[in-house]
Amino acid sequence: MKKIVFTLLLTLFAAVMRAQESQTEYNFLRLPVSAHAAALGGENITIIEDDPSLMFSNPALASSVSDKTVGLSYMNYMHGANYMGASYTKALGEKATLAGGVQYMNYGKMKEVDANNVQTGTFSANEIAIEGIFAYELARNLMGGITAKFITSYIGNYNSMAVGVDLGLNWYEPERQWSVSLVAKNLGGQIKAYEEDYGKMPIDVQVGVSKTFTALPVRLSATLVDLTHYDYRFINHLNLGADILLSESIWVGGGYNFRRSDEMTVGKSDYASAHGAGFSVGAGINLEQFKLNLAYSKYHAASNSIIVNLAYTF
Repeated sequence: MKKIVFTLLLTLFAAVMRAQESQTEYNFLRLPVSAHAAALGGENITIIEDDPSLMFSNPALASSVSDKTVGLSYMNYMHGANYMGASYTKALGEKATLAGGVQYMNYGKMKEVDANNVQTGTFSANEIAIEGIFAYELARNLMGGITAKFITSYIGNYNSMAVGVDLGLNWYEPERQWSVSLVAKNLGGQIKAYEEDYGKMPIDVQVGVSKTFTALPVRLSATLVDLTHYDYRFINHLNLGADILLSESIWVGGGYNFRRSDEMTVGKSDYASAHGAGFSVGAGINLEQFKLNLAYSKYHAASNSIIVNLAYTF
């Protein structure tokens, strides 16, 4: 069974790495559910913690979550747009973990206008993904995970539906505190289009590494994202993050997202500025039963975002 799962994961990773087409639909799936990942540049697939929100970044990390844990997440994304998530995790023996989750984006009310730019009313837009997550110990220190998801989107009177899969691997060496991960996200496609043309999924292949230093209470992380596209600078694939581990339960951290900073830069030459977009910070306290994590970041030069995670283990 382990060999079959492992072979399937590697085969699908190889197929995705050859894909080069631009993806446009359901881009809310690119946003972090985890405040800890958001604090470390917005993308992290390698942190080993008892935090259910991290399995939305890498399904293999579900294996680190305690049995019977409920997780809740909220982000004020931009003005009028709110992003929420929820999960429940159940351990299946010593090697397997099963979880269910949901991601929901509400974009608020927008003006509806005719061809002459005359307002005729308002409409709302929202998107939701319902997910089942399974993680399994493939070998010593090696975990594999898979997420199956059903996605639906409503824009006014228009509706679309899609199915997708996330695949994840994580190798963790506890003695030297190395964690390495490989993830392919949002494999799949639409089963119902808004109109006639079927859109593409926001496929994203990521590779990440984290290292905790025993002599210092510091953990460094680096994550390469969007590895199926090479039409922009390599540095813009990189997300960097650092944690200061104040105790076994408390962390503070920060990160930098090169692409976000580059794309949010406005102005020219000496007056160009991203107004802090790209930088992110956060902190959290993770007790045995209760966990609270917070992060601040900017996904637009003119907008601030706060993401909050709560988790409780029964």
